[in-house]
Amino acid sequence: MRGFRDPRQNMADFDFIRAGQRVIQIEQTALENLKPHINESFQRACQIMLEGRGRVVVTGMGKSGHIGNKIAATLASTGTPAFFVHPGEASHGDLGMITPQDVVIAISNSGETGEILTIVPLIKRMHAKLVSITNNANSTLARAADVSLEIGKSPEACSLGLAPTSSTTATLVLGDAIAVALLEARGFTAEDFAMSHPGGSLGRKLLLRVEDVMNKGTQVPVVKAGTLVIDALMEITKKGLGMTAVVDGDGRLAGLYTDGDLRRSLDHKVDIHATPIEQVMISGPTTVGAHLLAAEALAIMEERKINGVIVVDADNRPVGALNMHNLLRAGVM
Repeated sequence: MRGFRDPRQNMADFDFIRAGQRVIQIEQTALENLKPHINESFQRACQIMLEGRGRVVVTGMGKSGHIGNKIAATLASTGTPAFFVHPGEASHGDLGMITPQDVVIAISNSGETGEILTIVPLIKRMHAKLVSITNNANSTLARAADVSLEIGKSPEACSLGLAPTSSTTATLVLGDAIAVALLEARGFTAEDFAMSHPGGSLGRKLLLRVEDVMNKGTQVPVVKAGTLVIDALMEITKKGLGMTAVVDGDGRLAGLYTDGDLRRSLDHKVDIHATPIEQVMISGPTTVGAHLLAAEALAIMEERKINGVIVVDADNRPVGALNMHNLLRAGVM
């Protein structure tokens, strides 16, 4: 192509490492220049969004639009209802998605982007709050905004000074700062985050409870005190969990017997055909409740180096059985 040198020429002589490190250094400087702009204007902008009765609508053209899309997604996943509207589409009907209760974040590095300036009067007319993000406090967009946020003036990392690089990095970080500040102000918790991400590993860890993944009903291995070890072994084999609960006459948990205990019994020459289970069982075994988070049950099992636990109710009666395979299948570990 005209204007481009053949990339194969002198490729071995080009210092890619130095070029990459230079970009990082320039963008680090841009973030340092952003810090002073986290000020009273930032405080007001966050307060407007926190007190807003509607949603946060983010808009921007080109690379600013891509960054705006990410900012909207981050806000939405951290407790601030938000979505992205393309300013060009807004001029052709999508402006109807914005209501007077919403807060609009308009992103334009120059503050003079035509597509955004076209919809600003309409946003103002409907009395929606407008927050601008620019690098020019005297731009048309910044002057029209209820709150003007600046990213600071920094050179682009592109050697031509043209491709949006430093400016988009600073804008993205400013958006993250807004989202996290609002998250903390709302008291947004890890469980709230999981509710927005039910399909992810964090969602599984923070939403799934023991009752959701445990074996229950006839799948729970249980024998009564007085049962011979050989019969307890049959229950362990039948239910396939490597253990069985031992209950007293009232159905309350008296102990636990595992396949590991069986090996120890055999090492000690225990007659499994004549020995009652209570003579070799574990008394007072580790138990968990059905409403405990599955991730918490996993932590208990890992800490105590055990592969399974009996799940009991408030009266210490077995209602379920949980082992590492249950947690693995559920994606908790």
